[in-house]
Amino acid sequence: MQAPNILSAEFDKSPYQLFENIRENYPLFFHEATNSYVVSRYEDVERAFKDPAFSSRHAEAQFEPVYGRTMVQMDGREHATNRNLVIQALGSYKLNEKFLPLIEENARELLSKFSSRGEVELVEEFTSIYPLNVIRTILGLPKEDMPFLKKWCIDISNFLSNLSQNPQVTAAGLQSRKEFQAYLAPIIKRKQQNSEDDLLSSLCIAEIDGIKLTDDEITSLAMLLFGAGGETTDKALALMFRNLIVHREQLQQVIADRSLVERAFTETLRYSPPIQWLMRLTLEDVKMTGGTIPANSMVIGLIAAANRDPRKYSEPDNFNIFRHDLDVNRAFSGAANHLAFGGGKHFCIGTKLAREEVIIATNLLLNSMENMQFNDKLPEEYGFFARGLKNLHIKFTPV
Repeated sequence: MQAPNILSAEFDKSPYQLFENIRENYPLFFHEATNSYVVSRYEDVERAFKDPAFSSRHAEAQFEPVYGRTMVQMDGREHATNRNLVIQALGSYKLNEKFLPLIEENARELLSKFSSRGEVELVEEFTSIYPLNVIRTILGLPKEDMPFLKKWCIDISNFLSNLSQNPQVTAAGLQSRKEFQAYLAPIIKRKQQNSEDDLLSSLCIAEIDGIKLTDDEITSLAMLLFGAGGETTDKALALMFRNLIVHREQLQQVIADRSLVERAFTETLRYSPPIQWLMRLTLEDVKMTGGTIPANSMVIGLIAAANRDPRKYSEPDNFNIFRHDLDVNRAFSGAANHLAFGGGKHFCIGTKLAREEVIIATNLLLNSMENMQFNDKLPEEYGFFARGLKNLHIKFTPV
């Protein structure tokens, strides 16, 4: 028996059906096409994210070609310094005072275009635009620039998922990186000279012990915010609405008690995480379930498989916003007991922003759209690295 090919068309179409086989029979295997070892059980994937025997230097090959050097591929003091500078900038641009009104404003503007229509393609008309618009707004970039900002983000996302090394996808990603950097350079210079009330200005002036972010680091961070903060929230929000419409009883409970929105989002992150896997590099030989991974080896941690590990969760293939083995109170912190945001020192820094975006958007959508149901067949998922819905046609009764 041979381990399933994680790059096959069958896997792309329905990976969750294959995860049980991988977890039980191939908890550790070498995947030749990616030159990587693959781990899938919760304990092993969590360890790959948290154990110092694993490094994120792998990202030099995966992320650096399109993002430049960012926190994602840093370790040690360099990572701590850059992360603290970003936290300082985010802290100066206070979430409740500045982010939340901008988030709601962006959501209301998009919602107004279809709320009275009775039907919507939610991915195209809302989720694919909303989080990118939020990032654009808080960075202080012009609204009219959104079309090419979105194009650059799509091209870069496709580059990151291009494990088959399609040359056209590679070329488009590299070209978009070049254009994105050229676009940001004069804006950053202007904000360094005349600071404004936005996050990009805060990144320009953030300083710890005399250390500031370089122009290249600010550029890379801004691009990363669009990629990591835009696409993941986009996919998670659409997946959550898909999950709730499928499980109508839970949808009705969320409508009646809006405090359950956060539970629905948390369970979606576990049940159908928008980022399906992350990579690490071993710094030494590491014993894992099923064998030993040699030093200097690439490792793929299958987040989506780990998040459905029956050793961790009861009835893991069931979507259940009331499950007792998923703690919503720590779901958006480094202590989260799911792996959708990674783990350890590289735990996603934008989790609280994503949480607020989803809660605000969900409440506004539920307030305006009653009797939601699919306007077509069950929406299909796609994507191996970043996984979401191709479309989400919903019909509803306008409120």
